Amino acid sequence: MTSELLRCEHVSKSYWDGNHHLQVLQDVRLSLHEGELLAIVGSSGSGKSTLLHCMGGLDQPDSGQILFRGEAIARWSPRKLADWRNQHLGFIYQFHHLLPEFTALENVAMPLLIQGQTAKAARRRAEQLLERVGLSARGSHRPAELSGGERQRVAIARALANKPALILADEPTGNLDDDTARQVLQLMLELNQELQTCFVIVTHDQQLADSLPRQEQLHHGRLVPKQATQR
Repeated sequence: MTSELLRCEHVSKSYWDGNHHLQVLQDVRLSLHEGELLAIVGSSGSGKSTLLHCMGGLDQPDSGQILFRGEAIARWSPRKLADWRNQHLGFIYQFHHLLPEFTALENVAMPLLIQGQTAKAARRRAEQLLERVGLSARGSHRPAELSGGERQRVAIARALANKPALILADEPTGNLDDDTARQVLQLMLELNQELQTCFVIVTHDQQLADSLPRQEQLHHGRLVPKQATQR
């Protein structure tokens, strides 16, 4: 068994919507290990994105805690939390969130430059990643010049730039047609195996979830384990 990477301990989260109190997450308990591949599936509005934001330190639970390699992230300073996200996490969203004025290569290199790497080293790493996701010939193109699937591949390359231990993917295929979605999913499966990067993929697509070795279902704010189809 590989070592534990991240753990959610009794995580609960609620919001106020006008005069209504909405309980989004209830006593969520989840353990992730190095190199694991997990789908979290649930209907729209079930709290999947909220859970992902808590796991990534973008939001704080009302109660419970998130631990990364045994350390409670809520105890960290804002600076340490930001450095942790930059060094150890990668994020992929339904909409690619690429910077439109920059090329594909520049978008992938951006996290490396923020981390303090030289322009030469960042460019070399970005070129390697674009080649791995099948876009070595598209590095000079801006997002508007790329297809939806190509933009999402660039977003995956960007998420991997700093060799993170954990990728948090929020509906990464939700804005793609079926064929392109399958290709993007297959790419993530291959990268998980090659790099031993842990992937957590949040989705409402049950077919996608069933293709992963482990899945959890969010039901009324609680995680319910489900036996997924083995690859």
